[in-house]
Amino acid sequence: MAITTVTSREFNQDVSRAKKAAGKGPVFITDRGRPAHVLLSIEEYRKITGKHESIVDLLAAPKAAEIDFDPPRLTRLHRSPDLS
Repeated sequence: MAITTVTSREFNQDVSRAKKAAGKGPVFITDRGRPAHVLLSIEEYRKITGKHESIVDLLAAPKAAEIDFDPPRLTRLHRSPDLS
């Protein structure tokens, strides 16, 4: 895991470089030489927090309405037990 440190100015001038670096490890963003923020990939954030996307979060996404989703209809909601 690579740790990258950038100044606020460097971050503002080249956000894409910081995002690429976050794919390899945390990116510390400094203000006046002191760490002020940390940029993480979403995967790393979820590992740390133990949070995963819920179906509600996915459906609330801005482009969720554009996703084709046609689930098959259920004909039976339960199975009869096998008593043999």
